[in-house]
Amino acid sequence: MSWAGRALEFLALGFTLIIIVAVLTAVVLFIIDRTQTGDAIRRNYPVIGRFRHLFTTLGEFFRQYFFAMDREEMPFNRAQRDWVNRASQGKGNTIAFGSTRNLTIVGTPIFVNAPFPPIDDQFAATEPMQIGPYCREPFVAPSIFNVSGMSYGAISRPAVEALSKGAKEANIWLNTGEGGLSPYHLTGGCDIVYQIGTAKYGVRDENGNFDDDKLRALAAQPEVRMFELKLAQGAKPGKGGIMPGVKITPEIAAIRGIPQGQDSYSPNRFPDIDSFEDLLDVIAHLREVTGKPVGFKTVVGGPEPFDELFRLIRARGPESAPDFITIDGGEGGTGASPMPLMDLVGMPIREAMLMVSDLRDHYGFHDRIRLVASGKLVNPGDVAWAIAAGADFVTSARGFMFALGCIQALKCNRNTCPTGITTHDPRLQKGLVVESKYKRVANYARSVIGEVETIAHSVGVAEPRLMRRRHVRLVQPDGSTKPMNEVYPRTGAQTDS
Repeated sequence: MSWAGRALEFLALGFTLIIIVAVLTAVVLFIIDRTQTGDAIRRNYPVIGRFRHLFTTLGEFFRQYFFAMDREEMPFNRAQRDWVNRASQGKGNTIAFGSTRNLTIVGTPIFVNAPFPPIDDQFAATEPMQIGPYCREPFVAPSIFNVSGMSYGAISRPAVEALSKGAKEANIWLNTGEGGLSPYHLTGGCDIVYQIGTAKYGVRDENGNFDDDKLRALAAQPEVRMFELKLAQGAKPGKGGIMPGVKITPEIAAIRGIPQGQDSYSPNRFPDIDSFEDLLDVIAHLREVTGKPVGFKTVVGGPEPFDELFRLIRARGPESAPDFITIDGGEGGTGASPMPLMDLVGMPIREAMLMVSDLRDHYGFHDRIRLVASGKLVNPGDVAWAIAAGADFVTSARGFMFALGCIQALKCNRNTCPTGITTHDPRLQKGLVVESKYKRVANYARSVIGEVETIAHSVGVAEPRLMRRRHVRLVQPDGSTKPMNEVYPRTGAQTDS
């Protein structure tokens, strides 16, 4: 027999074996599906019913790449992600042939261009802003756009290092998240905001109380510029958390100040803070011990608590006020959370920021308490809107995750992140090369800041924080637009001039 004939015979034999294996596999699966009792579809439609689960699992990925339009996806659409990707690569973000944004969606902000904006050499450059005038060491923050809290442990070592180096290059601050200050946060030498969660990781004694010596040691590090008490976050307001003991390595245990290998619980709130009086007392204590600005992060549920807080501050005096308040939107965030809390609890940032800034200004604390906006603010238009609404600063977590290479695989809580950002699998972390990604972080931050300054220049102001509600029009149900200062008129002493 010729060589060709033998080859055909071998191929035929191989094909026959494949068919036999496939048939046997189908028979085994048929028996398993028909006899199992947990899945009605597989029981009634053996083998074929398995495709439903496969297609359901793959559906989110097919929709992302093939079926969803550029502006359709949630939580972030392709247009938003592509903008961040181009910006982080240092590429131009100019477009041609008109906007693809639907300008008829109710609430869409449209900025009001000035008929005679400043000439080109009078651009809207961001000015540094002081935080904490009553502190021994106030912080003069150089940037309006910064990195929001993401803990080491929630995100990987190379991700933290890339954020630290990128933040330093872009001259922005980096929030540690509630997981404590790791050596990787300090790699780049950027400004650090130390977040203190309800478990007081990194600043607790063996009984879970504040350890003043640890606070002083942290404050002695020049990179640590402020401290933030995390009362609540957008992903899970009112919900605590647990870190399984199997995840608490010797390194994590040392950073957080907890026993190795034992489950660690974060209460749903600070056990020693039962009222706003307690909150102000704790803030005053931390400020005295550290000498640095102290504020808090929370999610807004309504105006009444903030009205009570600002009344109390007015009675005690401006020196008792938190140096800043970070408002997180209830739209959810990087933290893993039960769906009802992610979807249904907490006001969205687009209402909350307006409400809190009104109350702050009504009680006369516009220049005393800085407001930081957080919550799905990843593009220049989002940031510019927040500043016009009353924010002094904007922070983003997911925007910087996209800059690191996040593809919105929605696997943040499974330790299988394909881009190495939220996984501790060394094999997957290899894909995140710090020396490459930190440049993307810096490029993204600079692009956002630069384009916010472009918007501010277009509306005719010399600095982004001079934008006001009158510089924004909001689309109404009938398709028309109204100035934001008419839709949400200021109720406080601060005017919208």
